[in-house]
Amino acid sequence: MPHPLRPAALVLAAALALTACGADVTPEADGKDSSAQADRHYPVTVENCGEKKRYDKAPQRVVTNDVGITEIMFALGLEDHMAGYVMPDDKGDMTSVPWKDGYKKTKWLSKERINKELVLDARADLVFAGWNYGFNEGEGFTPAELKRVGVDSYLLSESCRNGQGKARGVMPPLEALYTDLRNLGKIFDVEDRANTLITSFRKEVADARSQAATGDDRLRVFLYDDGKDKPLTSGAYAGPHDIITKAGGDHIMKDLKDSWTTVGWETVVDRDPEVIVINNYGDTGADEKRKFLKSYKPLAGVSAIKNDRIVVLDYVDLVESPRNPAAISSLAEDLRTFAR
Repeated sequence: MPHPLRPAALVLAAALALTACGADVTPEADGKDSSAQADRHYPVTVENCGEKKRYDKAPQRVVTNDVGITEIMFALGLEDHMAGYVMPDDKGDMTSVPWKDGYKKTKWLSKERINKELVLDARADLVFAGWNYGFNEGEGFTPAELKRVGVDSYLLSESCRNGQGKARGVMPPLEALYTDLRNLGKIFDVEDRANTLITSFRKEVADARSQAATGDDRLRVFLYDDGKDKPLTSGAYAGPHDIITKAGGDHIMKDLKDSWTTVGWETVVDRDPEVIVINNYGDTGADEKRKFLKSYKPLAGVSAIKNDRIVVLDYVDLVESPRNPAAISSLAEDLRTFAR
């Protein structure tokens, strides 16, 4: 579901436009050329999913996987450092975001799954993806395998594994976004731009929270991703948790110490959500998901279904991406409307 740009997003777009042209060029100073100044910035070290990673220079041919990850690069003005991106064509509107020009400037490498051959064909020097956001042992596409063929990796912080099997999540979802912006700002020597984004996003979230319900006034909210036998939903470490919570809702699956995971319908019924947020993507669109939820007999007595309180957000709003703050503002408005 496309969202019109809010005032904060318009201010952000204007502010970033002033710096976009120089995102990967350091101006001359003290008689030194830009390459000399860049040399003074490197080497740099960041911590990514618990691993210290050193960069002696900025990667020049990055391949990204999925829409949220790609837009993090675009928001930082790093199109010139990209060999291309991989994503299906079902990931929502790409024309109304401040960084929309990134899609025009950057090659869409594939609408299928990312793989090692594609990365090598693109002559990538770094792959920005995540566990279950491209990296998957079952398909043999992992950071370790890429390292074996000389390609570095940066893991999306939302996807960091937390040591409990393959469960994901080591920090609050918005902090994962800010962490990646800070790290990438350092890796690509665009720290000022990263800090501008973070400051703007924090303000937009704070503005939404200032008008949001608190305590017992919060509506109970369930995130429905997909699934009929068992629903796929968000735990405490995926984007919807912070989006729901900061918007003034009570996330009914906040006790799940994972990012995206399945639960039983009996758990959903027992926790009686007053609002359901649908994740809109894939072959089964939001309208079909809505029809299923409203026709599924076990849910007939759930407050959200009885009162027809169903909200639709796009996939890119809900996974870690620079659209998360605007999604908080949008959902906060919906929750205030429902609460009246």
